Amino acid sequence: MDSIFIPANLLLMYSVYFIGTASPGPSNMTIMVVALHQGRKPALMLALGVITGSIVWGLLAGFGFASVFAAAGNFLVALKIAGALYLLWLAYCAGRSALTNRLLTQKQAGSLVTSNKELYLRGVAMHITNPKAVFSWLATISIGLPENASNHDVFVGLSGCFALGIFTFTSYALIFSMKKIGVFFVSSRRWFDGALAAIYSYAGIRLLFSKI
Repeated sequence: MDSIFIPANLLLMYSVYFIGTASPGPSNMTIMVVALHQGRKPALMLALGVITGSIVWGLLAGFGFASVFAAAGNFLVALKIAGALYLLWLAYCAGRSALTNRLLTQKQAGSLVTSNKELYLRGVAMHITNPKAVFSWLATISIGLPENASNHDVFVGLSGCFALGIFTFTSYALIFSMKKIGVFFVSSRRWFDGALAAIYSYAGIRLLFSKI
């Protein structure tokens, strides 16, 4: 029986995608916050939305459609502005939380609980409105797949990336909804919210003034 080997470029493709997905970013940080404030199920619903947005861009990139969007400057500018404003709004919310006392923050967290559908759609919107997701997927595809890749090659490459994305985003939701993590968060909440506000602000401003 012949052994089945994964080509080196496919391993590189998975590595690049995993590093980009697992590294702390707006989507991961938001899943983390929802897991800490609202628990496992809401965080998983948000993660499912992020995963859906990632799959949409992955399919478009894998089959060549994302290149059309990348060439449409006005479309990407609109995405960039929408994504940057959303990140700045998240920065405002995190900053406001850092400046309030613990009891008030807990009440605010309870008032921000939304339905599973809203959390899912928020996750989708967060990833769809990020133009960097388009270029990240285009880079991942160009690294891992040959120029004239067959549909089978595209399917294998995308399937591996999708599996890694599901594992990563759900792991953030599961890990940060654990009770021990929540206890640590409560004890250092203001520092965490302050750092989160800085990260969101940096990401939003950088995205807003970045060149397409």
